[in-house]
Amino acid sequence: MHIFTKKWWIAAGIRALKTFAEGALAVIGTQAAFIHEVNWLAVLSGGAMAAVVSFLLSLKGLPEV
Repeated sequence: MHIFTKKWWIAAGIRALKTFAEGALAVIGTQAAFIHEVNWLAVLSGGAMAAVVSFLLSLKGLPEV
């Protein structure tokens, strides 16, 4: 397994970015019906936590690499 290569970082980054978006959407979906009611700090925090978890899981291996 070739971990920490340029290809791995790109694949892990793309996966983490997608996971960030999914985590942020999950927080938005549970918080408010209108955009002004959204707690954006919670949205960013939830997305960031999801991205960190994604990177940690990528250490186990990425099927696309």
